[in-house]
Amino acid sequence: MKNLLAIFCIVFTATLTYAQPPKYDDLKVLYADANYEKLAKVASGYTEKDKTKKDILPYIWLSKGLYKISLSGTPDEKFKNAYKDAIKYLKKGLAYDIKYNDGATFEEHREFLDLFQMSLFEVIDNEISAGGYKKAYGWAIKYKTITFQTAGVKFMMGACKFQDMDKPTARTLWQEGNAELEAIESIDGWSEADRKMLKLGILHSAVAMRKGRQNDKAQALLNKAGQWFEDDEDWKERYDEIVNQ
Repeated sequence: MKNLLAIFCIVFTATLTYAQPPKYDDLKVLYADANYEKLAKVASGYTEKDKTKKDILPYIWLSKGLYKISLSGTPDEKFKNAYKDAIKYLKKGLAYDIKYNDGATFEEHREFLDLFQMSLFEVIDNEISAGGYKKAYGWAIKYKTITFQTAGVKFMMGACKFQDMDKPTARTLWQEGNAELEAIESIDGWSEADRKMLKLGILHSAVAMRKGRQNDKAQALLNKAGQWFEDDEDWKERYDEIVNQ
């Protein structure tokens, strides 16, 4: 009986140890050492192995490494699209995290997700400021894959499509954004980028609606969102410009 119990304990311990996913300390060390190219290569290897390709952490560390490479630059051709690749792996990691872990892993890396969202928001905002609506729309599609709050980016995409003379798609996106807007009770806890995306997506959409002679819809949209931005001076200024134009 004692022998059977001992065997059971050994098997149970071995099974438990095997079942626990690795912590990927090697990736943490490479990141801490700022060895981002090696980090990306090692993390990429984990995402390709059958035993680890559905683990979430390698995708997070791979995205972190690629993001850092995109900032510093590198002559290595493998990383010429580092920023776009960072989005791709971030998207895949998020998808696995939601499917297998209810998003808990990314919650532990929320600071990086928020940082990356903000960097992508700024890319979109800069493109729109320069009149590059087609490019802004393409980046907005990518933003939609790395956020849990998609109402704002749908309004932004709708505004881009309107300005790019695709009014049917703009209307569809606005309808989807409106449906999500109705369900929002609070934006407390949202990332800064998600809040800014909601604000500017609605403002740009209101401008487009006014341009399309849909003044009532523009006003209604602004009124819906006003509760969250009533203390925002930028919102107040842009709101006055839109309603008084």
